[in-house]
Amino acid sequence: MANRVALVTGGGRGIGRGISIGLAEDGFDVALSYRKDVDAAAETVAMIEALGRNALAVQGDVSVPDDNVRNVQEVIEHFGGFHVLVNNGGIASRGRSVVDTDPDELLRVVATHALGPHHLCSVAIPHLRTHDRADIVVISSVATITNGANGAPYNMGKAALEALAVTLAKEERANGIRVNIVAPGLVETDMGRRLVKGAAGIDDITSLNATMPFGRVCQPEDIAGAVRFFVSANAGYVTGEKLNVWGGGQDWR
Repeated sequence: MANRVALVTGGGRGIGRGISIGLAEDGFDVALSYRKDVDAAAETVAMIEALGRNALAVQGDVSVPDDNVRNVQEVIEHFGGFHVLVNNGGIASRGRSVVDTDPDELLRVVATHALGPHHLCSVAIPHLRTHDRADIVVISSVATITNGANGAPYNMGKAALEALAVTLAKEERANGIRVNIVAPGLVETDMGRRLVKGAAGIDDITSLNATMPFGRVCQPEDIAGAVRFFVSANAGYVTGEKLNVWGGGQDWR
């Protein structure tokens, strides 16, 4: 995988940082996009460079079409191109019932998780087609299995994202582009900490370790491992697949 370039949305922290670092360990140069946290993005760039790889942070909101166009162009200008797109950028919904959900929240969450990635893929794919092999990985959620109450915007956004991935896998197979899905459960990130506090009143996410599969809460590196497989030579004959990364099931609520 040496000398390949990956673009990871939401790559500055949390799961995105884990993916960015993991790909760098496999020999990728990495461009990461971030929405707000410039300091976290800079830290991730420094971590990638410490591994001897090149890195670039670009600011943009995946739900804004102009940002997608600009970010793709910045990556191409800096690296000469890229081979892998990881659609990871995401936001949480506010934990309200359908009746109590603000329409603006619904639009914002679905736009971030599905409409934005659709546009970003439409911008990136013409370039990805120029390579003998390219990969798109979308980071979904096991929420599409559980469809928990008080999370309709998030559940809907992730379900639409998976539909996009499976559709693209069929459309782009002839062009050498593999498209696959990684679906985490609860992961120890800032978003994960907020989720357990809001949903279950748990202040310390690590207090769940004893009740979680394999005695620990899932880590960003676990999600990165699945992404690293999908974009590797070992997955050259794999497309249109989904890998759930939640230890076979998590029961923490």
